Amino acid sequence: MARQVRRAFKYRFYPTAEQAAELSRTFGCVRLVYNKALEERTRAWYGEQRRISYLQSSAALTQWKKTEELAFLTEVSCVPLQQALRHLQAAFANFFAKRAAYPRFKSRKRSRCSAEYTRSAFTWRDGRLTLAKMAAPLDIRWSRHLPEGAEPSTVTVSRDSAGRWFVSLLCQDTIPAAPATDAAVGVDAGITSLVALSTGEKITNPRHERRDRARLAKAQRELARKAPGSVNRDKARRRVARVHARIVDRRRDFLHKVSTRLVRENQTVVVEDLIAGNLLKNRKLARAISDAAWRELRTMLEYKCAWYGRDLVVVDRWFPSTNLCGTCGTVRAELPLNVREWTCGCGSVHDRDVNAARNVLAAGLAVTACGDGVRPQRGTSRTGHSSAKQETQRATAGIARP
Repeated sequence: MARQVRRAFKYRFYPTAEQAAELSRTFGCVRLVYNKALEERTRAWYGEQRRISYLQSSAALTQWKKTEELAFLTEVSCVPLQQALRHLQAAFANFFAKRAAYPRFKSRKRSRCSAEYTRSAFTWRDGRLTLAKMAAPLDIRWSRHLPEGAEPSTVTVSRDSAGRWFVSLLCQDTIPAAPATDAAVGVDAGITSLVALSTGEKITNPRHERRDRARLAKAQRELARKAPGSVNRDKARRRVARVHARIVDRRRDFLHKVSTRLVRENQTVVVEDLIAGNLLKNRKLARAISDAAWRELRTMLEYKCAWYGRDLVVVDRWFPSTNLCGTCGTVRAELPLNVREWTCGCGSVHDRDVNAARNVLAAGLAVTACGDGVRPQRGTSRTGHSSAKQETQRATAGIARP
């Protein structure tokens, strides 16, 4: 069954000098409006315990434009400014719902900038995009086709820290469901191997950051020697940014290929509920974990499973997938990271990562069968054995709790 989804298509474009100047002014005005509205909201809340709504911020923006000090806001399109206020409203909504931290001010030194245009602020005709306040369409590199007959509802223009320009077109797209299959796979994330699969396959971690570490270190040394505020320092900063952009692009491309393959080949994908932020507190492994980008892979699996009609099952992070013997259900007390292969008391020899992936798969199938999570519990049961051991034994056998 095909699914209707809103999908963003991102392309690189090359603006003319006039277009670059117009977009740079727009970015600056968007940042100014966002920060000024945030300042007003913060003052009203902490000084008067009063909340300011989006409508009040929008009315204040109209008054700002009438002042001599901020009259330049009328020189750019009003739509990106209004969208900045909507983004601030969403940030406060997430904060009050305890889904995010308090909104922060946009830094002038931050190199990445963006502006959002709704349908009234751009023209889309014959595959050519023209933004408000511009006479000529953008020179876009169409690296892939838009859906047939699709027209963008929202356009987001951005410039990254490396000075590259991108345009993102939000369109309605129809995604056909992937062919049905009975295959299921358990995925165990790692560092030596990016992921180990329950089939016994291991996908090697490319370690993109490590491969470009020498180039990055050289660019950072050159940046450190430049005088603050100089033109040469800005050029050196861009060289550092280009190295980072190369690393990020290659990593994202590889993760897209891995996630797409897992979703297309399997009806059910089972992963662990890892909290990467907590794992980054390990100073010895933080750099390698960041380079592996487990959270990004998880996000890709989530939306691609939703697109193609697959099932993504998430196993509780406290499930002892690594220490559990998939044959007899015994949980080993300790298993240091340097032990990559271990032998259970029942005589079974386990590869650390593959065994964990198989246990994750078994636990995920148990969750699908009984509709309950697999969480180790403290204490003992009527049989005298720990409930954690019984829970993991049931999970690997696919048996629901009584």
